[in-house]
Amino acid sequence: MFDIASSELLLVVLVALLVIGPKDLPKALRVVGKWVGKARGVAAHFRSGFDEMVRQSEIEELEKKWKAENERIMREHPADPRADVLGDDTAAPADATVAQPELPIDPPSAETAAKA
Repeated sequence: MFDIASSELLLVVLVALLVIGPKDLPKALRVVGKWVGKARGVAAHFRSGFDEMVRQSEIEELEKKWKAENERIMREHPADPRADVLGDDTAAPADATVAQPELPIDPPSAETAAKA
């Protein structure tokens, strides 16, 4: 975030030591640390709020696209008008079985296949 070189940081520490004094320097550093922590907390709160707003706008945009796509599909494939009159029983019953062709039990031998 801040581009502070080690030499610049050393200069700031020396000036703080001369201005504040060695006795009050730890207390001043604690106060600065608290303020830095509060500033980071506010920045994180702002960032999470901004991310939430972006997420909400993306969700709203996707919902609009899905609604438009759903309307297009419904226009292309209209519902069966008989469904209201007949109800939902237009499908085959669940216990209905599909007829399977019967297979011969014994396969024909080569002799019977040649005669046919």
